[in-house]
Amino acid sequence: MSLKLAVLSRGPRLYSTRRIVEEAINHEIDVSVIDPMRFSLFVGNDKSDILHKGIPFGYNAVIPRIGHSITSHGVAVLRQIEQLGIWTANSSIGIMQSRDKLHAGQLMVNHNIPTPATAYVREVQDIQHAIDAVGGFPVIIKVTQGTQGHGVFLRHTLYEAQNLIQGLLMTGKSILVQQYVAESHGKDIRAFVVGDEVVASMRRRARGREFRSNFHLNGTVEPVEIDDDFRRVALEAAKVMGLNIAGVDLLESHHGPLVLEVNSSPGLEGIERSTKVNVAAHIARFVMDAHAENNHLLSNQYTQDVALTANEDEKVSANSFE
Repeated sequence: MSLKLAVLSRGPRLYSTRRIVEEAINHEIDVSVIDPMRFSLFVGNDKSDILHKGIPFGYNAVIPRIGHSITSHGVAVLRQIEQLGIWTANSSIGIMQSRDKLHAGQLMVNHNIPTPATAYVREVQDIQHAIDAVGGFPVIIKVTQGTQGHGVFLRHTLYEAQNLIQGLLMTGKSILVQQYVAESHGKDIRAFVVGDEVVASMRRRARGREFRSNFHLNGTVEPVEIDDDFRRVALEAAKVMGLNIAGVDLLESHHGPLVLEVNSSPGLEGIERSTKVNVAAHIARFVMDAHAENNHLLSNQYTQDVALTANEDEKVSANSFE
């Protein structure tokens, strides 16, 4: 079965989407970019289906690039695709887990992956307890479903923290209070995972007095060689999240790497330009290898089914002569 790849993205002109398509074409993959918001889903006991502009989904591999603002619908589309037996680079469950910072943190702690100390706050009365639990001031305060550094704050006093948390709770936000790692102020490491390999890594630095190092917030990036410990933690974090393609953000603490976040739709621009690594080519080769392996498994299953059917036919034939 020839490989037909769909890249689910609302931005065909975005750098990351363009690069994945370019490298897919370079590797002779039949590829299309499809807007995940343009699908219609049909769910039934007899038959489930998915249509794009009235046409059944005719692809056998998918790379989801689901934007944060359309997570709910995008994941529903991806779940339907999975139920049709189509291979996806990142699973719907993996994307949902990575988008919820509390859930992600709980999963990593359950698997002994090092993370900053974190408290989940729902009541104003618990703010002081939460701050004490993560090591005192200063503290990082963040909403559980922010992205690209938005919804992340640094606070130095109880008055500042209480005012911020009260305001966020009043707007219905879910709040995390997190340990501030002083030695990693204004910088972190992004490890780009594809399959079972860290294919590239970069250090991100904030500009001026900004403490958030995100590339989208005008931070600077530089290539960095990470040691085996950082590499191992990054791979374990991606695996626990259920992601084959992931950007794992790590803090450099005195005690070793701490996982800050696992991104299920990591951008390619910053890491490709800073490291000169062709990350998109790694993704294309991974998809090709996964498709070949999936075909092999399907072929083996077909052979087993044929053999089982033939065996049953022989039994029926033998019984008919008794």
